Amino acid sequence: METLAAVVSSLTDMSSIDLTRLVDLITAEVIASLHGQGGGFGAHAATPVQCSCHGLLYECCPHQVQGVLDAGATRLGLHAAGGRPGDVSGLIDHTLLKPEATQAEIEALCREASEFKFATVCVNPTWVATAAKLLRSSGVGVCSVVGFPLGATTADVKQYETRRVIFDGASEVDMVINIGALKSGDVRIVGRDIEAVASACRESRVLSKVIIEAALLTDEEKVTACTLAKAAGADYVKTSTGFAKSGATVDDVALMRRVVGPEMGVKAAGGVRDYAGLKAMQAAGATRVGASAGVKIVQESQGRATAPAGAPGSY
Repeated sequence: METLAAVVSSLTDMSSIDLTRLVDLITAEVIASLHGQGGGFGAHAATPVQCSCHGLLYECCPHQVQGVLDAGATRLGLHAAGGRPGDVSGLIDHTLLKPEATQAEIEALCREASEFKFATVCVNPTWVATAAKLLRSSGVGVCSVVGFPLGATTADVKQYETRRVIFDGASEVDMVINIGALKSGDVRIVGRDIEAVASACRESRVLSKVIIEAALLTDEEKVTACTLAKAAGADYVKTSTGFAKSGATVDDVALMRRVVGPEMGVKAAGGVRDYAGLKAMQAAGATRVGASAGVKIVQESQGRATAPAGAPGSY
């Protein structure tokens, strides 16, 4: 099967892309993934935590990354493996995206993130500067959302949003794809949409995550969305906004992992409310989890009495 190297370079100029070739590539990935073969990207299920040849994390092994470099990659998203090894809190984006969230609630979110050492706080763009100031020198990043939650703004607007949240202090950006364009079969628009955000993140060395809103997609559409995200050079694919009819499922995470292979991150978001849920998503291939119940999850992992979970619908 043809690699994605040529498609990656051509996505920076969607007017020149060979759409027939891209459609053929996506079709092949759909067929392979739906048969559990993982296409040309490699299955994740058998991926060890450490390689046997060097004793390094699998995604850092020279033998494992060489194929990616040979295919033309100039940057590897090694942070895509998630947080600190063996540390549950380092897998979690501590999240508050409710439109009615107050400054006091954002400040409390940041205090919890600093105390429990979550990977990031995930907040709406209006709160990025506040969160960045509160978390300075804490080791906790700031994640924000773009085109959220509908994904129905244009690519240039999403790119502006991306640049603005980075300016305000975001170290990670979660963007929502153009769902309607995907369901219309317009891979040109979807590819341009993702590339607009991913390219702005690359310029600033910020991680990009692509929310596909899996609850609204067929399995074929999920594979297409993940293939386009990989081709655009995004660092992660992500299941959900938390605002659709349902959130992350183990089956969706496993399918997404099969498509993107071991070198990209997979984020499960929406409905992960306890430690058992986090472990199930991690076993399916998730390397990051978005949750409003982060404190409860960490406390459960430590065998401690737990705080109440996040309010229904909060994420």
